[in-house]
Amino acid sequence: MAITIVGAGLGGLALARVLRMNGIDAVVYEKEPSRDARGQGGMLDLHAETGQRAMREAGLFDEFHAIARPEGQDLRLLEPDGTLLLQEDTPEDAPLDRPEVDRADLRNLLLDSLPEDAVRWGHAFEHADIGLLHFTDGSTAPYDLLVGADGADSRVRALLTDARPAHTGQNAIELGIPDIDRTHPDLAAMVGRGNYWVLGDGKSLSAQRNGDGRVRIYLSFYNTAEDWFATSGIPCDDPAAARARLIDLLADWDPRFTALIAACDDTVVPRSITTLPVGLTWPSTTGVTLLGDAAHLMPPVGQGANMALLDGALLGLALAAHPDDFPAAVKEYEREMFERTSVAGRLSARIQEILTSPDASQKMLAFFQPG
Repeated sequence: MAITIVGAGLGGLALARVLRMNGIDAVVYEKEPSRDARGQGGMLDLHAETGQRAMREAGLFDEFHAIARPEGQDLRLLEPDGTLLLQEDTPEDAPLDRPEVDRADLRNLLLDSLPEDAVRWGHAFEHADIGLLHFTDGSTAPYDLLVGADGADSRVRALLTDARPAHTGQNAIELGIPDIDRTHPDLAAMVGRGNYWVLGDGKSLSAQRNGDGRVRIYLSFYNTAEDWFATSGIPCDDPAAARARLIDLLADWDPRFTALIAACDDTVVPRSITTLPVGLTWPSTTGVTLLGDAAHLMPPVGQGANMALLDGALLGLALAAHPDDFPAAVKEYEREMFERTSVAGRLSARIQEILTSPDASQKMLAFFQPG
C-alpha cells in the first residue's frame, strides 16, 4: 500500500524515516526544488520528552547529539532599559534537557538517513482525487494514505477541515549578524552562547546564537494588525532604511539593543504570525491525515518543531503496528496527537498571552522561575 507524504519538513521526514526503519516504504513530495533551495531558519531546542524522543524512535539519537549544542540552553532575559532579570548559564556537565540544534542540520540529518529517491523535489501539491495526487506541473502520483506535512499553509488540510490559520496580532522581522565573534566581539559577549531576550513596551527582541557563528535576531511587535507591515514604515526591500526605521521604533530602548540592529546584514524577512485554533480536531477520514503545523499551527515559542517530530515518529510506529489496517493506525495516531498537541497548544497560547501583556518581562521571569 502506498504511503505518500506531502512536505519534506522535520515531521514528514521523521515519518518517512520511522516507516523505513520498520520496513515500510514511503515517498515524500516537496515543492522546493532541492534541499538547499532556501534557508531553514534558526535554532531549535529539542525537548527530552518530545523532539528527542522522536530522534530515538528514528534511530538517530547519537547523531542528533553530535550536532546539538548544550550551551545553546543559556538564557538571558532583560527589560528594555537594560536591566538584567535572569541569566542562566549551562554547566558543562548539565543534562541535555533542551539542547539547541540548527534546524538545517537537523533536517539534513533526517534527509541523509533516507535513500535519495525517497524525496521527490519540485513537486507542489495541487489537489487530490480518491487515490491520486495532482501536482501543479501536471504530474500525478497514486496513494493509499496521504499525509499532509505541508506546514502552516497546508493545502492537504482542506481535505479534512475548513479551519484556517488566523493572525495572532504579532508581526515579526528576522535580521542577522554573520560571524559575530569576529565582526562584533563586544556584541557576541553581550548575547552569550544561547538566547538573549528583551521584553517590554509591546515589543520583543530575541537574539539567538546559531552553530555557524551567525546570530539571528527577531524583532516582534505585539497587538498589531494583520496589515501592520504596510503601515509600519519599514521598507523591507531596502535593508539600510529598514534597519534605520527599526532603530527608530526602539529609540527609547537601551542603546546596546539598537546596536544589535545596526550591526545586522541585509537579511530582512517579515513574518506575520498565525495559528490554528487550539484543540483543532476532525473526524477520522480514510486515506488522509495531517501532522505538524498542518495539523496544529502554534505560536513560535518552542513547541511546534517538537510536536511535528513526535507526530511523525508516532504515526510511523502506529502504521508499523497496523500494516494491514491503515484506518486503525490513523485513528490511534490522531487520538493521541489531538490530546498531546492540545496541551502544547494551551501552553503556547499562555506564553503568547504573556508576551502581549504590559508587564511581559516580569511575567516571563515568573514563568521561568515559578514560586
